[in-house]
Amino acid sequence: MVKITGEYQGDLHCVANHTPSGGTLTTDAPKDNQGRGEAFSPTDLVATSLATCVATTMAMAARKHGVELRGLRYEITKEMSDDAPRRIVRLAAEYWLPVRAEALPAGLLERAALNCPVHRSLHPAIAKPVVFHWLV
Repeated sequence: MVKITGEYQGDLHCVANHTPSGGTLTTDAPKDNQGRGEAFSPTDLVATSLATCVATTMAMAARKHGVELRGLRYEITKEMSDDAPRRIVRLAAEYWLPVRAEALPAGLLERAALNCPVHRSLHPAIAKPVVFHWLV
């Protein structure tokens, strides 16, 4: 179990504290929803959580086969609904893998990506396409 504590600081800003590490992060409402966009929005953190969970889960799977994914890069694009209620409708991700596809069993990283805890926790109505770019 992990405890996160936090405080609303006013003007649509929050601060969150990760109690195990002492790390903090701030959030702000996005410019298109009454905020100033000065920090990650809460929905930006959902996108970030998905991207980093997929990267971490793939790295764990690769590690079991003696392959290090240091240098893996990712990009995720969050799309919000145009209608009410406001919600995430699409999280499109791309991963640039620093290894050749032949370095690992076929489909290993793809399966790991689609089975990361965040991916499995998100509502099925959210589109979550993933593209992998392998080292050639």
